[in-house]
Amino acid sequence: MTFLNKHLADACKSQIKLRLKLKSLSFLAVLMSLFLGHALQAQDHKHRTGTTQSVPARTLSSTQAFHEKSWAQLLKDGPKPAAYLFTTTYCSTCPAAFDVLHQAVIEKGRDVPLMAVMMDASGAKALRHASHFKGMTKMYAFEGFEPEIRQSVDPAWPNVTPYVVMIDAKGNVQKVIGPPPPEMLKRWLY
Repeated sequence: MTFLNKHLADACKSQIKLRLKLKSLSFLAVLMSLFLGHALQAQDHKHRTGTTQSVPARTLSSTQAFHEKSWAQLLKDGPKPAAYLFTTTYCSTCPAAFDVLHQAVIEKGRDVPLMAVMMDASGAKALRHASHFKGMTKMYAFEGFEPEIRQSVDPAWPNVTPYVVMIDAKGNVQKVIGPPPPEMLKRWLY
């Protein structure tokens, strides 16, 4: 094996090891966030007021395109505060992560836009999943080359869902894989 081939093989091994570590850390983060999210949900239940329960659910009839330039535009001109949950049709933990966001907004008593961004479906297929995201304001769907769109949101995003981005009233951005922990929610909705 030549020096170059050995160097490439070592680089590939290092890349694989790094990806495995990222996936296992992401999995642990999701598990911890789910645990913390359930604790937060139990606490929210005690503090909920009756007025928020009577608000009728919004019915979405369409998705909006989310392409490689959408994120920059939303950061510049989009609502603040707001939250975006990037999801897929097969993400089993995404509705729970979205519920953590929704419960935080209810507890705070504010009308904060909550968006879901479907990465692997659009149109009617994406809308079939809208019922899983109670309190969703708007649904976006990736339109274009998925890796490039994901890169435009965060070059360090390891393609794990749920991927949550929260933007506070001043435009500060927080990103997390899995449900956001209570301290992030507090900074988001201060």
